[in-house]
Parts: sequence; structure tokens; C-alpha cells
Amino acid sequence: MAQALAWNGTTWQKLAAPALIIVVLAMMILPLPPFLLDILFTFNIALAMIVLLIGLYTLRPLDFSVFPTVLLVTTLLRLSLNVASTRIVLMEGHTGPDAAGKVIEAFGHFLVGGNYAVGLIVFIILVVINFVVITKGAGRIAEVSARFTLDAMPGKQMAIDADLNAGLIGEDEARRRRAEIAQEADFYGSMDGAAKFVRGDAVAGIIIMLLNIIGGLTIGVVQHGLSFADAAQTYTLLTIGDGLVAQIPALIISTAAGMVVSRVSSEQDLNQQLIGQVFAKPQAVFLTAGILTLLGIIPGMPHVAFLLMAAALAGLGFWLMQRQAAAAAQPPAEPAPPPEEPAEVGWQDVTPVDRLGLEVGYRLVPLVDRTQDGELLRRVRGIRKKIAQDLGFLVPPVHIRDNLQLKPGGYRITLKGVTAGEGEVQVGKYLAINPGRVLGTVQGQATQDPAYGLPAVWIDASQREQAQTYGYTVVDAGTVVATHLSKVINEHAPELLGREETQQLLDHVAKQHPKLVEDLTPKLLPVSTVQKVLQLLLEERVPLRDIRTILETLAEHGARTQDPEALTAAVRAALGRAIIAEIYGGAHELQVMALEPSLEQILTQALAGRGAEGMGLEPGLAERLVRDTQNAVETMSRNGLPSVLLVSPPIRALLSRFLRRVVPDLKVISHAEVPDGRSVRVAAMIGA
Repeated sequence: MAQALAWNGTTWQKLAAPALIIVVLAMMILPLPPFLLDILFTFNIALAMIVLLIGLYTLRPLDFSVFPTVLLVTTLLRLSLNVASTRIVLMEGHTGPDAAGKVIEAFGHFLVGGNYAVGLIVFIILVVINFVVITKGAGRIAEVSARFTLDAMPGKQMAIDADLNAGLIGEDEARRRRAEIAQEADFYGSMDGAAKFVRGDAVAGIIIMLLNIIGGLTIGVVQHGLSFADAAQTYTLLTIGDGLVAQIPALIISTAAGMVVSRVSSEQDLNQQLIGQVFAKPQAVFLTAGILTLLGIIPGMPHVAFLLMAAALAGLGFWLMQRQAAAAAQPPAEPAPPPEEPAEVGWQDVTPVDRLGLEVGYRLVPLVDRTQDGELLRRVRGIRKKIAQDLGFLVPPVHIRDNLQLKPGGYRITLKGVTAGEGEVQVGKYLAINPGRVLGTVQGQATQDPAYGLPAVWIDASQREQAQTYGYTVVDAGTVVATHLSKVINEHAPELLGREETQQLLDHVAKQHPKLVEDLTPKLLPVSTVQKVLQLLLEERVPLRDIRTILETLAEHGARTQDPEALTAAVRAALGRAIIAEIYGGAHELQVMALEPSLEQILTQALAGRGAEGMGLEPGLAERLVRDTQNAVETMSRNGLPSVLLVSPPIRALLSRFLRRVVPDLKVISHAEVPDGRSVRVAAMIGA
């Protein structure tokens, strides 16, 4: 039942427009019987009347923004009917005046009295009126309106931005106004081009009429043996009827086009504006009645017509004067209440900064639009879920919004209101990323992967399989944005773990281990200290999944110290098995880098001399330490080994913070973190 309703309510609407276009084009190829031609000609006239009436009751041109497309479809329909009727006229015209249907016969006989000369002149007059007057004027109005609209767009955009910055309108209203400005420019530009359809239709009507007359005369005389006079009478009347039945709807559609583009946006339709403005001045009506009276009494003039119209206008003017007098006698309406004083600026006017935001250009809006089931929304939810499983805490929601200041395919990732990453993608194409070793090259737009900076190429969907065969990593636009977002979140995870997230994490643990959380905070440690310890762990990519062990260790050492560095060292020792397993997996032997003993002693003394202020190193020694560490990391990487430096516990934290700035992938562990049962082998020595 639900499927049936979906078919009846939605699917047929999606198929209606393609089906109509296919049927219109089919009429140019398939022969149609006269009865069906009558139905289609009648439908064409009815459609033209509907369009004209919609134009009459439209308040603003944008209320009928689909009009350029309607203009194209109706023009195509008329030309298809001309082709279909021409086929019947030339093939069956010798059988009688109703060979092409009753509608063409009626327009050929009753409207022009069966006189083909009169019909020819009427047809040419209609074409000239449509082509020279109405269509040309409507096209000129649309052209000028499009030009003025484009010239005024920057000023309108600035006015919207000013209202938005002043707080007079909201972000949604500003977005709606910007879209309306762009739609207005598109409408007048489309109308300027659509006017060419009607002008071309008029030219095609004249050519089709001439071809029908010449072809009909030739076929009637040569093939069917008719006399020249009979052939001229029969085929010319049929041709004139065919032309009139097509040109009258064309004239109606052109009139509607002129009315739509010449409208000024108002709260009244055309009928109300005509009555309210044309007949708003009784003096003008009385003056016109007087002039007609003078003309009516001149000898030789049609007295009845002029005097009758003068009397009607005088009566109309008298009625308008009485109406205005009655309106003036009514008591004045109560004055409108004075506008409220603008409210004082308060805290509600301070917009909070998004912890995590994603801004997209207008071409990426479908990827994040809920109504269009944007795939990027699902990916963002998946990213948050994956990071929560990997890191052990729930990152803040990603606030997604469109930003018209970005490039159409651009995006920007913000962290606490500051740009943390940005890039540009091409919707509908795929990004072929070169991981380092590929078997060939693919044609496309060369670029870089926004997340990791790898060389890449934007390719079409048809090249996807070829690129994968060559060894490229091929992803779509949504995956590119999602990957970049995931990288930014992982890199800035410590900043995203705020006080509120820490409290939510403790509340979640308290549901299963209430006594543990109760004994830890706030009795031993404040939430701020717990937050700092968790942030220090995240800075070195230590997940918080084993939150119970972390809190138990803090509860055990919290009575002796509240120093976050010391507490973090104790937690790392308790998590040593998980830290080593994250790096080495199940390997029994740990191949590490180590400091030369004398260098480690110097660093320990430097730390002891500065205390909590940090490690004071001589510039030459610091430079050599960095250089030797980079060389050792390259050696480990060539041998396929992880870059891990094993040092004594006192200097681990400061040495990790110092070296991580220049060697981001380096992991520094202490002897206290190596679990029992694992052997250690030094694969590279630093400072030897």
C-alpha cells in the first residue's frame, strides 16, 4: 500500500516532465490520426490560456520562475503539432477540408470565412504582431532587467551583510535573500534567451506555411490530378487553418511572457493594480468624457458611439468621486503603535564559538543537506563513532553550515572558530591519490590530497577502474572531506576534550563504577586535574579506552601528588602493556632506539638543574640531538621498524615534547612502561 501511494504521489511527478518531452518529440516522427490532432491542438490552446492567466495573477516575476522552461516546452509542442499536421495535410488533403481534423477545418473556414486570401493576410498579421511587437519588447525588457539585476547584485549582497551584521535579520533570512537575488538574475537571463524561442517559432511558422502551400499545390496537381484552382483552394485553406491554430496559442504565450517580465514586484496582482491605479483619478475620467462629447457633436462623426462612451465614462467618474468621498468621511484609523525600542544588547547577542565546525561551498550543500540524504552527514556520524571507539571519549558534534564566501567546491574545518584545515573538491569526480608507487599515469586535473598533501589527480568516473588498476587510491569528494575532518579531529583531540567532555566521561564511568569516581573526584583530584592528565595522554596518542585503569591509577597516586606530569607518568606505567601492544602488537622482542649513556646523563642533569621549568639545553647540543634522532628514525624506517625511543622515566615527558615538534611520528617510552616478559634490543643509538 505504501509503495502504491509513493507511486501515485511522487514517482509519477518525477516521470511527468520526461514523458511529456518524449511524447512531444515522438509527434514529429510518428503519424497521428486527425482525431488525436484535434485533441492535441485543443490541449495546446488550453495550455496557453492557463499560462496567460497564471501570468495575470502573479505578484512577482519570481513566483513564476519556471516560465522560461514552460516557454520552451510550449514552443516545442507547437512545432511538433505543425510537423504532424503538415504530414496529414500533404498526404490526405485531397480528400476534403476535414482531412487534418475538425479544429484545422474550423480555423480555416469559420474564422476567415473560407477565403484563403483573407486567411493568409490574417496569419501574416498575427505573426508580425507576435514577432515584431510582443516578443521583441519582452526580450528587450528581460535583457535590460538581467543587466540591471547583475549590476545591482553586489550592492544587494552588501545590504544583506549589513543587516545581518546589525542583527536585523538572522542567518537563515540572509541565506534566503541571497538565494532570491541569484534566482532573480538567473530568471531574467533565462527569459532573455527564451524570447529567442518564440521569435524562431514565428519564423518557422512562415516557412512551414510556404512549404505547405507549395508542396500541397504540387502534390494535388501532379499526384492526385486536381486542377490548379481546386488544389489552391483546398491546400491553402488547410495550411492557413493549421497556421492559425498554432499562431493563436503562440500569441497568447508571448503576451504572457511580456506581462511576466514587465511586472513590478507588488503585493497586488495585475487586476488590482489596473483598477487601483488606472481608475484612481476621477478627474482624468471626466476630462476624457468631455473630449468624447465634443467629438460626438461634430457633424459627420459617429454620434451614437462617441456620446454613449462619454456617458459611460461620466457615470464611472461620478461613482469614483462618491467612493473617494465616502472613504474620506470615515473616521481615521487609530495610529499604529510606535515601534518598540530596540532591546539592549545582552548575552543572548553573543554567539558562542563552535568547538568543531565544517563550512562548505554551495556546490557541496547537497552532501550535507538532510532533506537530500547527504552522504557526508552519515560519514561525519561514522567518524565520530570511530574516534569514540579509538580514543575512548565522545568528541563534540560537528556544526555544519554553508558559506557563500568559499569557492563553490571549497570547504573549511574550524576548531574553536579558527581554521584548522581547508581544501577544495569536485563533486561528481573522483580523486586518484598516488600512494608513492603506481604503475602508470591517468589524465585529469593535477592537485594534492587536502588531508596528507600527497600528489593526486581529479578524474572522471569512467577512469576509476583504470586508476585503481595502476595502484592509485581512488575516493569520491565526500570521502576526501571526511578523511580530512577525521585527521584534524585526531590531531587536535586534546583540545576537544574540554571540562564538559571530561565530566560526561566521568558520569558515564560512574554508572558502572560509582565508588571509583566518588573516591577520586572531587575528594582527591579536581576535574581540571583529571582533564589535564587525559589531555597529556591524548597528546601522545594514548587512547582513553581503559578509563577504569586510568582512574584507578589516579586514585592511587592522587593522595601523594596532584602534579599532572607525575600523574601522567604513573598512568602510562599502568597502561604500559596497552601502549606497547599498540606499537608492536604481539612481538616478543622490542627493537627500539636509545640514547648514548653519557648523553642521557647530560639530559638528566639538565632536567635536574631546571626543575619544573623544563630542560635547558645548549643550542649546539639540542641541534645535534635533533639531527641524530632524525637519522635514527630514517634508519628504523628503512628497516621496517617503528620509530620508538626508550629513555629513563625522569626525562621521558620533556624529551617527548621536545622531539615531537620536529619528528611527529616519534614515540618516546620509558623503561617503566615496558611490561614483564618482553625483551628489548637496541636497533639504533642516538648520540654515539
